[in-house]
Amino acid sequence: MGNMIIPVRCFTCGRVIGSAYDEFVKRVEMGESPKDVLDSLKLERYCCRRMILTHANLIDEVAPY
Repeated sequence: MGNMIIPVRCFTCGRVIGSAYDEFVKRVEMGESPKDVLDSLKLERYCCRRMILTHANLIDEVAPY
């Protein structure tokens, strides 16, 4: 997917979540419900779900600086 900087681990519980982000974005763009995708990726804790759902990809805006 390019230059994405998603945290490798959840800030709250420490679970590895970075590897799930590309799959999440791809499946949501194909029309799946974010809830169903997170459930199937076994991201059950709300802290981990928050990390994926609220990530803002700003690398392209920040990189020139």
